[in-house]
Amino acid sequence: MKIFETSQQKVVELDVGPVVKMYTCGITPYDAAHLGHAATYLAYDVLQRRLRDLGHETRCVRNVTDVDDDILRKARELGVHYLDLAAEEVRRFDFDMTALGLLPAYSEPRATSAIPDILGFIGMVLESGHAYQAGGAVYFDVSSFERFGQVSGYDRATMLDLAAERGGHPEDPAKRDPLDFVLWQPSAADEPAWDSLWGPGRPGWHIECSTLSIRELGETVDIHGGGSDLIFPHHECEAAQSEAVTGETFVRYWMHTGMVCLDGIKMSKSLGNLVFVHDLLGEWDPAAIRLAVLGHHYRDEWNWSHHLLEEATARLAVWRSCGEGDGALTDVREALDDDLDTPAAIAAIDRAVAAGSGVARAAGLLGVDIVA
Repeated sequence: MKIFETSQQKVVELDVGPVVKMYTCGITPYDAAHLGHAATYLAYDVLQRRLRDLGHETRCVRNVTDVDDDILRKARELGVHYLDLAAEEVRRFDFDMTALGLLPAYSEPRATSAIPDILGFIGMVLESGHAYQAGGAVYFDVSSFERFGQVSGYDRATMLDLAAERGGHPEDPAKRDPLDFVLWQPSAADEPAWDSLWGPGRPGWHIECSTLSIRELGETVDIHGGGSDLIFPHHECEAAQSEAVTGETFVRYWMHTGMVCLDGIKMSKSLGNLVFVHDLLGEWDPAAIRLAVLGHHYRDEWNWSHHLLEEATARLAVWRSCGEGDGALTDVREALDDDLDTPAAIAAIDRAVAAGSGVARAAGLLGVDIVA
């Protein structure tokens, strides 16, 4: 099986053992899951299904970032406790993902469950000489880690632009370098705070995922990823701080998904141009939603349209009319082994159906149940 490996910028063959350890960055639960989220989690779901079909056990951890700038800001706006907001949105997210047919996560840890682990991790980063204290916060010193940039391959100017755009605060005067990133920060008066050796405060975003990944899966993960907007700064910073502490390769294969757009503009919470999974589930068959998303290659940027749901609904009806059988199974396996080519897999099933074959097993590899 081959996938596109982000840090190498090429398609590589997966060399994994009987147990494949995977980590996908989960939601920050301050709003409902949108189609961009769904596209990422569905890609990882199909990947797991094919790996299991090949005889592997998969352990996919998907975290919940239940304390960070975004959720605290939204809770403040709504006048609710941030954990109450998180609980409601996690409940809705779990409902939506179950409806879409996602395999259960191996573990779904919350950042707030790991504060002692995070404090210990930050202590190790400081002891290793890769971090410093300033302005009541603890920062990772990117100049101390020669491989910073190994995941993204971006130049410094690009990193600075993306840090400014994605909450990296390069303008922070307490930093030695604008690209240094926060591990621990003081909390505002109305924000949650935990005691630490560096004063009361809360963790930075990146340290949460490193800590949870290592706690749940060990020092090295086979496959790690999320949306391509997480390549920098999030995954770059994760890799740096993790390897600085452990001295081991943090991730063997980085796998990222393309952005989903609406009217040609990337869906984002900041723009508000979102299509929510929960809303679609009120009107459409979940299997049709799944097919509409999987009709696009996971690495492509693509544009959402309700026309896609109409096409997927019609396709699903035809597939279901053929019932059980092994039609297209070999072709679907080959398509998924070729960098998870779900559009080619769907086309293979269409051909088998047109020839009168039942395709239940092949559709099942895509997570689409067509047997009543």
